[in-house]
Amino acid sequence: MSAAQARPAPGGIDELAGWLIPEWELKPDSVDAVTKLPSFLSKLQECERVCQAPYSEVSHEVQDALVLRRLQQMVNTVLLNPLWRSRLSGAGISSAPETYEDWQRIPLSDKDTQRDFFMDSRPGMVVPLERGGFEIVASGGTSSGRPLETVYPLSELRDTYEVAGRFMGTYQLSDYLTGSDPKWLYTTLADYQMWSSGTMVGGVLAHVPGVNYIGAGPVTAPVLEHMFSYPGPKALMGITAGIAILSELGAGMSQQAKESFRVALYGSGVLPQRKRAELKAMYPNLSILSYFAATQAETIGLQLREDSPFLTSVPGLHLVEIVDKEGRWVAEGEEGELVVTRLHGHEAPLLRLKLGDRMIRRPRLDGPGLKAQQFEFAGRTGDILHLNDSQYSAARAYDAVREDLKKAGALDLDVAAHEVQFVNHRESKTITLIASVDDVPGLTYRMDTALGPYGVQHVFVNALPRSLSLFNQGEANPASIEKTGYRFQIKFVHRSSAEIERTEVGKVPLVRDRG
Repeated sequence: MSAAQARPAPGGIDELAGWLIPEWELKPDSVDAVTKLPSFLSKLQECERVCQAPYSEVSHEVQDALVLRRLQQMVNTVLLNPLWRSRLSGAGISSAPETYEDWQRIPLSDKDTQRDFFMDSRPGMVVPLERGGFEIVASGGTSSGRPLETVYPLSELRDTYEVAGRFMGTYQLSDYLTGSDPKWLYTTLADYQMWSSGTMVGGVLAHVPGVNYIGAGPVTAPVLEHMFSYPGPKALMGITAGIAILSELGAGMSQQAKESFRVALYGSGVLPQRKRAELKAMYPNLSILSYFAATQAETIGLQLREDSPFLTSVPGLHLVEIVDKEGRWVAEGEEGELVVTRLHGHEAPLLRLKLGDRMIRRPRLDGPGLKAQQFEFAGRTGDILHLNDSQYSAARAYDAVREDLKKAGALDLDVAAHEVQFVNHRESKTITLIASVDDVPGLTYRMDTALGPYGVQHVFVNALPRSLSLFNQGEANPASIEKTGYRFQIKFVHRSSAEIERTEVGKVPLVRDRG
């Protein structure tokens, strides 16, 4: 029996939070003490017992108080680490935040922070790697192209899989996987070159109560037909391209098998409207929902209803913040940057990580039943070019394109261009590199003469593979980029052209995503 269970439950909300995470756990005094801290999952479970309700349905006031208490514990924990102590001290922070207002003063972390703290000697870990019990996962690369990794305590992942899986089963899938037949949950994600997507998402899906799980990985039409021949309703999670192709793979299925497909969960990118229509024509009972996640944080937001694009965060899993450029929370209805702090795991916390996505903060769910935060995807903020489900460093892509244009005798963009911007039209699969220059007709003629009618396409498909990070090398080559169906263009515009989008303060983002 824990100390919390041995004491009588308090009445007030703040008292409850303090009772669940008592003073002697709030501020561990050594690395050894950190390794002995009870899990945050145990606190959620005790909160459920006291409140006599699932944690996702206890009041926002209770949730807010317990999460703040956990954040205080996390800050006290990272202050044991010299690198974290120096980082927070630089922001004038030497103690745990007393309020959420104080919490918003903690500096935002980005991929470079993540790399500096958790790569090489991994100096940002509170509990050193030598003690064991961690999982290392490829996490893409920084904007400079340097490889990036995420460090997870294995005990943390066991807990987050359980929390997220239970939430999915209760609030996302229960209305679709109905009836008395066996219920199925598949994923076509797979581990590859240290990308542990299949393991991590599969960990969540395998913890959805009442379903039978299959980690299928990439499948052929006959294998998909075999899986869909099982009696009972089915849900399948995959990357966007993996979901889109199901309209082709299902052509040979029986009508009964097609009708048993109830939920398609796509995990990244934008699923074009045409593909949605094709999927629904093939599978008449299908609902298509977003499973928004990142390598740094599985199950950030789940789309619960097909008629609303809102994403719902899993209460007690991560702290999800939508912030302005100062790191302060935006108001409901306003757009900001997605920032995530994982709430589970004591050994290697990473506070306030920017994931490179723009979100609109939406009203929280506060009726009977589920009480949770909501937000809506508004696009990417990072300098990343997305070709379907692959990601390319825009800065490195620009360098490679510029180098090849110069070698071809077309022009030197660094000399000729005042500003450059990639515009990615995902629906039409077109990426245009717009450059503001002084002599639009002259440079256009010079480039067309040097490259010929298909020269720009040739330059891009050969340059883009060189922009991949270490963990992605081998993922793409010129032929595979051609197969994405993307067209590539270079367009010269006048320096004052409105075709180059600028921020309110006049900055030119390197990448703009369009639907």
